[in-house]
Amino acid sequence: MAKAHQHIHVEWRGGTCRVKWWSGEYLDNGRKRYESKGGFTDEESAYEHGRDKLYEIRHGTHVKNRDGATLMSDWLDDWLGAMDHRHLTERGYRSVIENHIRPYFKKQNASVADIDILAYRAFKKRMHSKMKASSAKTVMMVFGMVLDDAVPRLIKVSPVERTRRRGKFVKKAKERKRDMTPEAVEQLARNAQTVFGEAGNTFIWTMAMTGMRPAELFGLTREYCYPNWPGTDPRSDPEEYERYEEDALRYGPGADLMPAIRVERQVQYADSTLQFFSPKYDSHRTLVVPPFLAEMLKSLLASHDRDWVFPAILGGSLGAVNFDYRYWRAIADGAEERSGPRTRGARPAIPAVPSFVGKRLYLMRHGHKAWLDEDGHSKFATESRMGHEVPGVEGVYSSVTVPMERAIMKTLQERWEGLQERLPSKDL
Repeated sequence: MAKAHQHIHVEWRGGTCRVKWWSGEYLDNGRKRYESKGGFTDEESAYEHGRDKLYEIRHGTHVKNRDGATLMSDWLDDWLGAMDHRHLTERGYRSVIENHIRPYFKKQNASVADIDILAYRAFKKRMHSKMKASSAKTVMMVFGMVLDDAVPRLIKVSPVERTRRRGKFVKKAKERKRDMTPEAVEQLARNAQTVFGEAGNTFIWTMAMTGMRPAELFGLTREYCYPNWPGTDPRSDPEEYERYEEDALRYGPGADLMPAIRVERQVQYADSTLQFFSPKYDSHRTLVVPPFLAEMLKSLLASHDRDWVFPAILGGSLGAVNFDYRYWRAIADGAEERSGPRTRGARPAIPAVPSFVGKRLYLMRHGHKAWLDEDGHSKFATESRMGHEVPGVEGVYSSVTVPMERAIMKTLQERWEGLQERLPSKDL
C-alpha cells in the first residue's frame, strides 16, 4: 500500500491505478483544485509520481495539465500578441509564423506539449526540404523563440537543439566587395541622373558621403535637410530642448556653422501604407556634410517643391517603389538604350559600374565606413555617424565634438576635390 499524504490520493479505477495531487490552487467554491494521471499498474509508482508533481509545484517548475494541453495554434496567438519589437521585425516574425509554423502544427492539431525533440527534428527536416538553407534557418530561429517562451508555463524544457561547435572550425563565407572609389561613385551618380534626374545624382553622393541607410534616405524630407534644418526642425519633443538649442548654434547655413542632415526617421510599409518609423535601433543622429554636397542639396531642393528630398520619377517617395529593381539594378549593372514610339520613358544606354555589378545598394554604406576608417577618424565619431552604439566606457564617456565633425567634413571634401582633379585625364 502506498504511503498516505494529505495532498496526494491514489485510487484504483478498473485494472489501473490513478493518482491525484493538489495543484496549489483553489476552485471558486473554495475547494482544492486537483490534477490527476492514470494508467499506473501499482500504487507505489502512482504515489511517487504525485510526490514528483508536488516537488515541481513547490519549486515553480510544474506544468499544469490544462496548460500543457494548450494547442500550438493558440499559443502562437498569445506569442504574437505579446511581441514588442520594431515594425519590420514583427512583420518578419508574423510572416514566418503564418506561412510556415502555424499551418504545419494546425494540420496536426498539436499541443505545445506534443512538440518533443522528435517533433522538433521532423519540423526542421520539413523546412529544410522546402526552402533554401538561409530561409529555413530563419524559420527555426523564430520557432525556437516560440518554444523557449513556452517554458515553464506550458512545457518544462524547450526541445530546441542548440548548435554546439565541434570539430574543425569552418569560417563563414563573407560577402565579396571591392573598395568604393570616388570614381565609381561618380559613375553611379551619373547613371542615377540618367534614371531619375538631379535627385538621382544627389541621392548617390549623399549616401556615399553620409552612410545613411536606404530607408532613411527614402524618408528624408526637406525640413530635416540642409539648408532648411535646423531652422525648420518641428521640435516636437520637449525633452530635447537642449539639443535643439545646441543644433541652432552648431549647424545650418552660415560661415561659422556646419551644413548637416538630421536623421529622425525612415519609411517602411505597414498595413499596406507607407509610414514613418524611427531609424533602426533608434539611431537618431546629425550628419555633417562636406561643402560640395551642401551645394548639391541646396540646388536640388530649389529645383522641386516636393516634401521628399529625393523624389521618385513620378514625384512620390522612393520608399513606395521597388527601388532595387526599378532603379538600382540599372544604375549599378548598366542598361541598354530605351527608345522608340512604344517605349515608356526613353533613356540612353547606361554603362555598368564594375565594382557594383550585382551588388547591393547597402554596400555604399559599407564604403562610407571604410572611408572614415581610412582617414583615421575616431572610433566613436565613426560609429556614431553610422548610427551604431559604442559599448563600454568609450560609449559612456565619449562625445562627438565640433573638431571631430569638421575633420570629417574636411576629409570627405578632399575626396571630392581629388576626384575633380583626376576626372579630365582619367576614364571612369
